[in-house]
Amino acid sequence: MPGEEILYLSVSELAKRIESKKLSPVELTQLYLDRSQKFGPRFNAYARLTPEIALDQAKGAEKEIQRGHYRGPLHGIPYAAKDLLAVKGLPTTWGAKPYANQVFDYDATVIEHLNRVGAVMLGKAAMIELAGGMGYRFASASLQGEAKNPWDTKCWTCGSSSGSGAIVAAGLAAFAIGTETWGSIVCPSAYCGVSGLRPTYGRVSRYGAMALAPSMDKVGPMARSAEDCARIFAAIAGHDPKDRGTVPIDKGAFTYSPSVELHSRPLKLGWLTNAWKSLDAGVAKPVEAAHRAIKKYVSSMKDATLPEGPWEDAGGIVIAVEGAASFRSLIRSGKVSELADPLGQIAGYVNEQYSATDYLQALKIREILQKKMDGLFESFDVLVTASQPVAATPLELNLETGLVFPDPLGGIGNLCGLPALSVPCGFTEKNLPVGLQFVARAGDDIAVIQAARAFQQHTDWHKRHPKIH
Repeated sequence: MPGEEILYLSVSELAKRIESKKLSPVELTQLYLDRSQKFGPRFNAYARLTPEIALDQAKGAEKEIQRGHYRGPLHGIPYAAKDLLAVKGLPTTWGAKPYANQVFDYDATVIEHLNRVGAVMLGKAAMIELAGGMGYRFASASLQGEAKNPWDTKCWTCGSSSGSGAIVAAGLAAFAIGTETWGSIVCPSAYCGVSGLRPTYGRVSRYGAMALAPSMDKVGPMARSAEDCARIFAAIAGHDPKDRGTVPIDKGAFTYSPSVELHSRPLKLGWLTNAWKSLDAGVAKPVEAAHRAIKKYVSSMKDATLPEGPWEDAGGIVIAVEGAASFRSLIRSGKVSELADPLGQIAGYVNEQYSATDYLQALKIREILQKKMDGLFESFDVLVTASQPVAATPLELNLETGLVFPDPLGGIGNLCGLPALSVPCGFTEKNLPVGLQFVARAGDDIAVIQAARAFQQHTDWHKRHPKIH
């Protein structure tokens, strides 16, 4: 049987071995299942494992490949899906007690796409209850309890794709699907030392995914590398008539081959000087080193600044109002009191107090911001900065009081639906991962993939993984 190292190979590398029949999808799936059964509970990584589904899909993939019917780079590759994606006949709990027994009789479009390319579902990844939609103070705001960071189990993985981050970092699956309304792919990717793509708003269907803030929710991959993210994105992107928020057919689909990048355009990079008020000392060092590394191969990189404005307030209002509408029956029925987090139990009532005027004002601010960002992207293709100003935080930290910092880029990126890719760029002195993010204009997902891939061709941070015994 192959050893642990195989479980940390990139999707591209695993695909090569599967296509050439050197690696059996069934054997690979069993390895990941065994590891997930052994270590999943230690990290509170999974909402549930689905070994019967996984082995059934792996056997199907193996038979097809043996017969010469190879569907592409995800065929026979095991993954985990965040537990807000509907999978027919399985509980889809949204990480929250009031929905613990919720079962849908259809698959989310993303799951359908992954089934179509022959990927193997190992299970549902744990998550913060309602993806943080009612607010939360503690990492324990989840049916599974707090997700523990594989680099240091006394630290958190970040929300709301908390289980997805733990699963990829601990080598429990080759990739995972996460979602982001504000930070929930970028932050867990940074805290867990993995690569995560937040696609352009509307590039990936949300049909069958829990709605939090429908004008901001996005679904994307978390994996070993930017190239892996590109391959997974190619499988799940595209217009979907069942999700009216998806972009038109001609702008939705995404195709990827590494050779495309050999002929790709030279990117104008802007290093953001005002994305964060300050970086923790442990984060600042690796980020400065990453800045120097990029300068070596992109000598034309210039400093860039984000426009100033009440972007975070506007983004907060949009999420609060749309979240209160999404969970209206939960709030009105009083069942919101069953949520694990004390803030989650009350924030819905507060969010219902926003007026239509507040919401419309926030939408006006969004329009102003989109124009300003279009102006900034006249000068730059990709903006670069730290993914987070801090590394993974202690599990018991009160996030409301202990993790308060302005996050203009989180607000701007999500209000405007911009693509972003977070990749590992080093470690703190406590051996916690640090992330670097690349952000581009809406629709230009290839630019963030290209920029992140170039960084990973010049560094090997994405090849490091925690030692788990």
